[in-house]
Amino acid sequence: MAFNWSSLRRRLTPPNCLKPRRAVSAAVALAFGLSLLPQPFTAFEQRSGQAWAQQRRGVSLVRDAEIEATIRAYASPLLGAAGIGSESVQVYLVNERSLNAFVAGGQRIFVHTGLLQRAERPAQVIGVLAHEIGHIAGGHLARLEDSLGQASAIMIASMLLGAAAAVATGSGEAAMAGVLAGQQVATRNLLSFTRAQEAAADQAGATFLEQTQQSARGLAEFMNILANQEALAVERQDPYVRTHPLSAERVSALNARVAQSRFGDRPDSPENIERFKRMQSKLMGYLDGLPATLRKYPTSDTSLYARYARAFAYFRALDFAKALDEVNSLLAEYPNDQYFHELKGDILLDMGKVPEATEAHRRAYELSPTEALLAYGFARAQIAQDDPAQLPEATRTLQDVTRREPENIGAWQQLAVAYGRSGDIGMASLASAERFLASGELRDAQGQAERAKRLLKEGTPGWLRAQDVIDAATDRRRELRNR
Repeated sequence: MAFNWSSLRRRLTPPNCLKPRRAVSAAVALAFGLSLLPQPFTAFEQRSGQAWAQQRRGVSLVRDAEIEATIRAYASPLLGAAGIGSESVQVYLVNERSLNAFVAGGQRIFVHTGLLQRAERPAQVIGVLAHEIGHIAGGHLARLEDSLGQASAIMIASMLLGAAAAVATGSGEAAMAGVLAGQQVATRNLLSFTRAQEAAADQAGATFLEQTQQSARGLAEFMNILANQEALAVERQDPYVRTHPLSAERVSALNARVAQSRFGDRPDSPENIERFKRMQSKLMGYLDGLPATLRKYPTSDTSLYARYARAFAYFRALDFAKALDEVNSLLAEYPNDQYFHELKGDILLDMGKVPEATEAHRRAYELSPTEALLAYGFARAQIAQDDPAQLPEATRTLQDVTRREPENIGAWQQLAVAYGRSGDIGMASLASAERFLASGELRDAQGQAERAKRLLKEGTPGWLRAQDVIDAATDRRRELRNR
């Protein structure tokens, strides 16, 4: 799910956080147990060009325009209360059913789709965001940065031990056992905060909620859910419990804070409830499959949320006719909903009706021109038409997307296609170089940038940018060798 869940299958853009910076890549990889073995990929990941990143890091990050907008709407007031610019914090969705959220690699918040699906109301999601923002505001990430070297050493040691076990026993299972054990230790060491830091983040989060006239009861409810897991065996606990140590004192202090707040009983706003229900219906339809979706949302249920969920479930099941029926019924009632138009465009694109898909994506983009992922979807549909007349507008749109999201690998890839079809091979090579730089494929980035320099006129902006890419790739390769 180019934040564009309807595009999950065909045009999932690689997430911005998959940048080859040490702090990000190491933290993310360790958080989710970087696999040394090839991972199975779904069709949509392969078609998106992001499979390399998933295999490299063992992380499945997803983007969706609507869900990202929802999380931004929830987080922005809290960031303002914390004195943090909302543009400086990035939130990423992790396609993982477990209940977890964490901060890593600078001002980056990672939220599992499992947490969004299992939350009972918006205040619980908002409370978790407030807590994680508390970690950022408290400077708790500095300790994580210091732990990277130690965690990496544990990972390397586990790999060596696993290899030795394989040689001694002839068993690949023995090797993986050693590796996974090392990963678990590294994950706990890297991403676990102390109880003092957790308590501080609780109180900071509660303060941010109070300053924005919201109740911290949702955060308290979430903590009570986690407290019930402490009696479970470690392997059965959700990751949040293992990386965010709980204590009776923490829960008690948070409950007391809620009781004392004049906003303690403030309910969720209608706007937040609406966003929450749409988000959960979308997640269910796409992630849980058609049978589960129809059990919760039978065809007799004609609510917006039921039709939205079924549209995604039918889409995922490749029943395009029924998916289109559901989304058309939604558009009949809500003709100016950009996300319904976006979904219709994706369905039509999968049906091979490219011109109709382009118009649907154009309408979504027109309704929300500031959303980079909707712009990307429109440009991608234009390029799929293979019509030279569409290329100038698609190129301009993708140039704007890459300015706003310089690490959007899918946008760079499509921009390279647009330049190539227009005959501008030098700029196509430069766009490919940018794509490889963003994805961490440094040797390929350097090679494409050198090709761009040979094809572009010396001293032009493109030529100068190609040299910048060469320098950046060289520096990063040197940094990796020296780690």
